[in-house]
Amino acid sequence: MVILEEPYASPLLVEWLASSQHPVLDNDFARSLQASHPLNLVGAKECARRLSSGERVYTSSENALSWICDNVDNADLVRVIELLKDKAALRELLSPLNPDLHFKVLPRKALRDVAVEDLSLPVILKPAVGFCSMGVYAIESSDDWNQALADMEASESVWNERYPESVVDASDCIIESLIEGVEYAVDMYYDAEGKARVLNVLRHDFAGPEDTGDRMYVTSRDIVLRVAPLIEHWLDDANDYIGARNFPAHVEVRVKDGAVVPIEFNPLRFAGLGGTDVAYLGWGLRTYAAYLQDEAVDFDSMTASAAGKGYSMSLLNPAPSADLRRPFDYEAFEARFSNVLAFHHFDVNATGSYGFLFLETDASSAAELDFLLHSDLTEFLR
Repeated sequence: MVILEEPYASPLLVEWLASSQHPVLDNDFARSLQASHPLNLVGAKECARRLSSGERVYTSSENALSWICDNVDNADLVRVIELLKDKAALRELLSPLNPDLHFKVLPRKALRDVAVEDLSLPVILKPAVGFCSMGVYAIESSDDWNQALADMEASESVWNERYPESVVDASDCIIESLIEGVEYAVDMYYDAEGKARVLNVLRHDFAGPEDTGDRMYVTSRDIVLRVAPLIEHWLDDANDYIGARNFPAHVEVRVKDGAVVPIEFNPLRFAGLGGTDVAYLGWGLRTYAAYLQDEAVDFDSMTASAAGKGYSMSLLNPAPSADLRRPFDYEAFEARFSNVLAFHHFDVNATGSYGFLFLETDASSAAELDFLLHSDLTEFLR
């Protein structure tokens, strides 16, 4: 079963659903896609019955989570959803795997009373319930702390307009140690026996130490073959505590000297706003189909033709000072790159982003990634 929900469903996902006729919950958003893509819509009562009996489910958006929790009689499914969305509870549960990682949870109202000089800086401040790096701040000084609180207060109304509390809720916040190492974003699922199955591994690159954005994710044959086994092993260890079965997630971790430290798990979806499509654009793997149909994935053979190439996905968030009323020049922006695999344009007011860009690069075009990582995009506003 697939549940499509606002604000966005990837064209590749919708095309696959139309061609495969995999069942889709009949809701307003799915019906809005029917004119161009005949979907196999299933009524809410039948969908709830199937999920209650244990049928696998995948969502295009975490906005679907509240419907599942309110309508599906499947205690294990709901328990894992609620656990993974509560970053504080999950951090506590998995603490035996990383006993040196320090964190605390505070009501947001109490953040103004925190003595920043008593914190072991640098730290990360973030909502206990979050999505897509919203409200995540790297804190290295008292000035950073005060700016973060001001930005959180200014941004909260926008978050509430775009997402329900089940997706983003800053009522409680986490202060945790800055996790060192290379960051990876992983699309994976736990199978019927609780075994981890990795479907996508992307290195998350940053413009600098204070950058917490989602501008640059890169994958390649080397990254997948080298990193997937290590993270898959850690995910198996984590599931000794989580206890998930037939459950997909988008997981973010950092890796240093072979040690894996979790950042967060995002339930019942893969890389958000269609980002998981990078695996299909790179080597033909539809991650959601592999999960829903329980297909075996052989990365060695699948990525053989991609040796020497890199595949990136970039969420084009506007600069903090950008006037969202000004149109974005998509044509001029796309012309900066030599091999655009796909470019999905978004309503910036609905999603907080101008779009998702997917590139293929090699040694001769690597500078394009550096430009993309560091540009604030204001030169493309008209």
